Parts: sequence; C-alpha cells; structure tokens
Amino acid sequence: MQTHQAKRVEITIEAVMENRLTKALLDAGVTGFTILPVLGGSGRSGHWSREGQVTRAGGMVSVICIIRPDRLDSLLEAAFSVVDRHIGVVSVVDCEVLRAERF
Repeated sequence: MQTHQAKRVEITIEAVMENRLTKALLDAGVTGFTILPVLGGSGRSGHWSREGQVTRAGGMVSVICIIRPDRLDSLLEAAFSVVDRHIGVVSVVDCEVLRAERF
C-alpha cells in the first residue's frame, strides 16, 4: 500500500487556551485537528491531575494535527504565538499517511 510522508504535531496546552490556539491554527491554514482532554501528568512543575476540578481552569488539552511537511513552519509559528506565553509543550514527529489528499 502506498504511504506518504507527513508531520504529526501535538500541542499540549492549558484548556482555557484551546480556543485561542485553534483559532491561530485555522488562521494559519490548518484544516484539521483533534482535541483530546489530558487527565494528568508530571513535568517541570511536578505532578498534576484534573481529579476533583470543577472547571477547565486547571486542566490541559492536547491538540493533534497531521499535516504535509511543507506546511509545518506556518503551523509552528501559529502554535508558538499562543504557547510562548503559557504552559505548553509542542512536539513534532515524522509519520506516514495513506490518503495524502486529506492533509
């Protein structure tokens, strides 16, 4: 089966910043993404969990995008414009997709 090179970008950011991040991505021409809740984790600031939280204020989300390699720079610039001033992590990995016309 024929596969095509792509980039998978995952942005983990404070849940309250979700709308600002997705707007920046859409403005940069990103046509698709998936948003997942993050239940907890551990990092530079120590262990944290959403357990017992009533609002989204202390939570995190993970926004996942799969894009063509030539669109990576514009996506990263858009993401960094939001993540730069907030808690967040951006990762990029190479991946392969079956239907390149969808990305």
